[in-house]
Amino acid sequence: MKVIYRKLGREKAFGMSDYGVNTIVIDSRLQGRKHLEVSLHESLHIYFPEKSETFVKNTARKLANVLWRMNYRRVDNSLGI
Repeated sequence: MKVIYRKLGREKAFGMSDYGVNTIVIDSRLQGRKHLEVSLHESLHIYFPEKSETFVKNTARKLANVLWRMNYRRVDNSLGI
């Protein structure tokens, strides 16, 4: 799956997915737990395209809660450190 980061202000969304090209787009301004939840949400749309929005929303929220409690955090490796 390809992940693209860009501002999604015009789309009025935190994230988008395109099952046809196996790509998700995440708003580049998201941080922390919201970034985690939106990433999971859009990934679930790719892996389970037949599932309802309600299922995807609830599952992403539950998975984000579990991972966050396990101290999952995004690390910025852009400096190569």
